[in-house]
Amino acid sequence: MEVLMPLPGLERLFDVCLRLNLSVKTLPPAREPLRAGCSLEGLPFDPVLADVYARLGYAAFATELMGIGWTLDRSDEQIHELEENNRWWRENWWEDLGESVIVFGGDIYTYATVPSLADALGRQPVIEVDTYEPDAHVMPVASNVDRFFDSYSRYLEALVADPHYRQTGEKDLFFPWHTTEILARDERLVELMRAGRFDALMKNADDSTRRWAARVMGR
Repeated sequence: MEVLMPLPGLERLFDVCLRLNLSVKTLPPAREPLRAGCSLEGLPFDPVLADVYARLGYAAFATELMGIGWTLDRSDEQIHELEENNRWWRENWWEDLGESVIVFGGDIYTYATVPSLADALGRQPVIEVDTYEPDAHVMPVASNVDRFFDSYSRYLEALVADPHYRQTGEKDLFFPWHTTEILARDERLVELMRAGRFDALMKNADDSTRRWAARVMGR
């Protein structure tokens, strides 16, 4: 039997949603899920993402919070959303991004790993991509997929604890714009940002995004 790596960030996300009474929906994994290093549109599949899909064929978190919930693209015997989305992204966005990425979920915005920035263990950092602008707008959000789940769970805690949200139900905090302190705890993410490893992907960043990035880097 294959031994899966621990995913404390994913476990924390499940626990936070349960504790805060936020919705969680999951489906079982495919009988033959994508494995670490296998080719997806010519790219090596991220090992952390592979272990996520070994556990889950699909997941949706806090989707009752419109514009804030997050879903994992489905991949099982019935639906191949993960594979189809990545084929579409290769054909429509890789050239504009200037980088090959593996998309794996999102809500309003898309989240993707960046294979070219993998660490020594093959773990790929995560970016958020906004394609609603004429040019793709990219923000680095985690050093790996499980760290993304951890940061997102801490964002949900901050949102639910926000006095304005508790009084009105209106959302003034958004991920990743209002999570610079949370993201700054991700040491490898900060290291990559300071080294300029995301600069090519962030070529369309506006002044507000550059100020956001500076806060994450502690500048």
